[in-house]
Amino acid sequence: MSKRHLSQKNLSEIGTERIKRLLDLSEEAVRAGKDDRARRYVGIARAIGMKTRVRMPKDRPFCKGCLLPMMPGINCTVRLSDHRVISTCGKCGAIKRMPYLKEQRK
Repeated sequence: MSKRHLSQKNLSEIGTERIKRLLDLSEEAVRAGKDDRARRYVGIARAIGMKTRVRMPKDRPFCKGCLLPMMPGINCTVRLSDHRVISTCGKCGAIKRMPYLKEQRK
């Protein structure tokens, strides 16, 4: 019995597709109020990313404390202060800070 070998490019494409699908499912689960299911989807997506060596998408933030997708107005608050965007998780209280200097310079 021989194993089929996939190239790194094919593995990363497959991993990226699956990560995007799982993150879509996790956002739907949060909207439906199923936080446990959303955490599971994000956990699986992170495992796939580590296995296939693919980065998680930057446009889909998730809480590093409780692994829920951070969706403003649903489960997190977003504030602007001192050239930073500060997102606070509504479930666990974890804080995520991101700079926004490039946007201010325009």
